Amino acid sequence: MISSRNGGRADVVVNGKHIEQAHLGSFVEDIERSTANEIRAYPWQTDTCIGDWHYSRAVYEENRYSTVANIVCMLTDIVSKNGNLLLNFPLPNSGELDPEEMKVLEGITGWMAVNSEGIYGSRPWKIYGDGPSTEVAVSQSGFNESKQPGLTAQDVRFTTKGKLLYAYVMGIPSGEFLIKPLAANSPQQPGKILNVQLLGYKDKLHWKQDNHGLKVRMPAANLSDMGITLKATLA
Repeated sequence: MISSRNGGRADVVVNGKHIEQAHLGSFVEDIERSTANEIRAYPWQTDTCIGDWHYSRAVYEENRYSTVANIVCMLTDIVSKNGNLLLNFPLPNSGELDPEEMKVLEGITGWMAVNSEGIYGSRPWKIYGDGPSTEVAVSQSGFNESKQPGLTAQDVRFTTKGKLLYAYVMGIPSGEFLIKPLAANSPQQPGKILNVQLLGYKDKLHWKQDNHGLKVRMPAANLSDMGITLKATLA
């Protein structure tokens, strides 16, 4: 909560479920195991788990943990809509993650090591994304994550940080990839793009911005099994 005694800085965040409209801005709304259909004006949070909320031996033995790719898609989708992801790893009685949970954690850590600069400290862009998944509206009643459309290499999620625009591509595109909302004359008015980089890739990208979109020729190098991040510097 923001206190004048603390120089106006927020040092406590209160999360709540099913909060009233009048409380938005005072509480951070938590929508359990769910995501939003749009960018929300106030920050919100999803709390979810890679398996069951409490440790289940059956989930481990039957290999039913959420995949790293699913979690990455969930994370980028949530952040693009002004949300925060609270992710639970249930512990067995040993107090240590089991081997399959460790694989999931290591996979997320590896992806974040390359792609996190557009996650931490970022803000939503003018639209949250583009692609087939943006044309599907899911009920906002809660527990809707299992109903979300699967994200593919045709789907993009956007975040910003100053003059930087991050485009999270939810798959591995091949050949020339087109991002229509970044066209020079698009309704989103991105302005002139000065440079485009691929996070984790050191060589120069071949790209062009025109009235059809931002066209990026993808390198042959296999940089990820889950998705890539394009970093555009705007004028």
